Amino acid sequence: MILNFNIWSRCWLASFTKFVSLSFGMRSLFVGFLLGCTASLASAGQPFHDAVHPAAPQRIPGPVFCAYYDLGGEGIAYHDTEAENQGSGKLNPADGTYLNEFRRHEGIDISFTKQLNDLDSPCNKVIPPLGLLYIGWNEPGEWFDLTVETTESGTYVADLLYTAHNDATLSLTINGGSNAVSCSLASTFDAAETIPWRQWHHWNVARDAVTLKLDKGISVLKVRNVEGGGFNLATFVFRPAGAARSSPSITAVKTAGG
Repeated sequence: MILNFNIWSRCWLASFTKFVSLSFGMRSLFVGFLLGCTASLASAGQPFHDAVHPAAPQRIPGPVFCAYYDLGGEGIAYHDTEAENQGSGKLNPADGTYLNEFRRHEGIDISFTKQLNDLDSPCNKVIPPLGLLYIGWNEPGEWFDLTVETTESGTYVADLLYTAHNDATLSLTINGGSNAVSCSLASTFDAAETIPWRQWHHWNVARDAVTLKLDKGISVLKVRNVEGGGFNLATFVFRPAGAARSSPSITAVKTAGG
């Protein structure tokens, strides 16, 4: 039996101890085994949770929100080229509101959709929901982890709600594996835009942006910026390969607190 020791292995270990005979020899063996697992757990993130969002993996099939990347901090749950959050608490002033201050002490740069910035542009390809949290200010080499729980083993396809000032390329890997799946983002730049800074806010949906083969249960998806910058990542919506898109649409689902 092959075991994937991520954060959820804690539950498995608790059950496993009930079946191990703690004779002198087995005790030494198990202690070494446990220490190895503990070292692995120390480098793993945990599913995001706060007072508004429950402590649980995001579910597949369904929406997976990028702003709900794992807890754990720089180098464990994410990597960002600078420590300061450019969105929460900076672009969006720290005024005590949930959206303006969302994860503001973490390096990942986060903002949320607003009426003038994101909904009113005539250059949008799609209209996002108001108050949707997203990850922005992306630079090559940055990454973040998303802990997910898949209901059944199989192949899943995801649409992605995003904006991109320039063409960009992402990669997704599963459980730290080396087989990266590429995801291309076409630029949403539009010369017809009359407000220059709104070039970073033209929302679009990359249909069938990524295809992943996932096992039933807990997995960790690592989303990495391979090439390009100046894009915003909001929502992946996963469905079984070959299945029709279901309601609500990707432009209707939103993060909590908005």
